[in-house]
Amino acid sequence: MDVVKSILEDNQENTDLSKSTKVHKDVELEIDLGTLLASDYNPLDTKALKSKTNLYLKNLTRDNVQLLINKIWELPVERVDEAVVAILPKPEYILPRSRAIPKPKPLTKWQQFAKEKGIQTKKKGRSKLKWDNELKKWIPTYGYKRAKAEEQKEWVVEAKNNADPTENPFSKAKEAKQERQSKNELQRLRNIAKSKSIKLPRVGLPTKEHFSNSRQLSEALTVARMSTASVGKFQSKLPKEKDAKGIAKEMPGMKRKRKAPPLNVIEEKRQNKNLVDNVLRSNTKILRDDYSTGVAEIKQSATNGSKKRKGALKNKKNKTAKKPKAGKGKRDLHKKVGGRKRR
Repeated sequence: MDVVKSILEDNQENTDLSKSTKVHKDVELEIDLGTLLASDYNPLDTKALKSKTNLYLKNLTRDNVQLLINKIWELPVERVDEAVVAILPKPEYILPRSRAIPKPKPLTKWQQFAKEKGIQTKKKGRSKLKWDNELKKWIPTYGYKRAKAEEQKEWVVEAKNNADPTENPFSKAKEAKQERQSKNELQRLRNIAKSKSIKLPRVGLPTKEHFSNSRQLSEALTVARMSTASVGKFQSKLPKEKDAKGIAKEMPGMKRKRKAPPLNVIEEKRQNKNLVDNVLRSNTKILRDDYSTGVAEIKQSATNGSKKRKGALKNKKNKTAKKPKAGKGKRDLHKKVGGRKRR
């Protein structure tokens, strides 16, 4: 009888596929719709959990998910790309995260313009190949094969009436393509700077807002003026503009300003005295004359004094050591042995 009863119960469970959306709980669930989190604080049925573990957990999960979905259907909805989605509120439960929540990427100029004008790009169902009537074959819409197909089409260029006969139209078209590529790259970099809130000048040199002090601005102006084939020889300076200090070492080809010769004997004497003072500041052993008293002093470095002390200690130790014995008149001049060692 027990076998028959178990079979009937299994059949009843298999046939009861559709259950009610209403679920009763003694303790209501705490539901956070912002994070789609449902917390069940009802006590577990230990007997059912031990006897039929999988079935009990399956039913418990189904009931809790049903309560969560019931709450979601009470939220306001909207249609996005032919799909109905619910607008979730702000989360109340703070989930632990190892990193910050990624911020949405800012729209580019084209995306913002398309959003304002309501322009929609249709990417779905778009073919990668396109029929070309001139070549009479299917060519890709992008890629290197597309460029090869364009070269086959544009093997000859019609010259205009006002065109220069000495100008190569193919090289002109290549330069125009390179300019478009450079413009697109510049626009891409500007979009990156805009997304990171970096201020950039629209045209020309950077303004004072991009430099912390006037020295950096003067260095930028000097580098911009000297960055020519003639190293700024034919570039006119701005009014009251001076070359940045210390920039001549970094700019190859830029002439350094030489010091003017002394105007009189007093100026020359002062320069020589400053030069001698700079030399005397070093730690070398030199003879120094005091101009005020006329007394000569010997300036020694700390390293020389330490070497002398070490040498004196070595001499004291050597005095106590035994002297080497002589060869007693048996020294052979042809051999490198014998004789008294000299120190």
